[in-house]
Amino acid sequence: MTTASSLDRTFTALADPTRRAILARLAEGPRNVGDLARPFDMSLPAVSRHLSVLEGAGLIRRERRAQERVCSLAPGGLEDAAQWVERMRAFWEARFDALERHLNETKGKGGRHGRRRR
Repeated sequence: MTTASSLDRTFTALADPTRRAILARLAEGPRNVGDLARPFDMSLPAVSRHLSVLEGAGLIRRERRAQERVCSLAPGGLEDAAQWVERMRAFWEARFDALERHLNETKGKGGRHGRRRR
């Protein structure tokens, strides 16, 4: 079961463009922290804080290999968020379909859309 706090952590992590860029780079394969930090104009500790947020949200994994820390995408890290988004998409799609049917029925009866003019 997905908790609100786990979804909050996921969406908070995804809200930052730097963290999304880090995830995009990790989609190409595992990387060490130095490689991940290279394209960003920020300190290694700042990148490490971003990685901590991503790890706390369950989106990445960090492991120590010899003298370096290697990051990779966590399998299924976005699964809960994807399921939530799909439920919301289905909800709104059903509502818009109902609205479209209503508007088409009203149009077929010669009704007008929008406000009445006085």
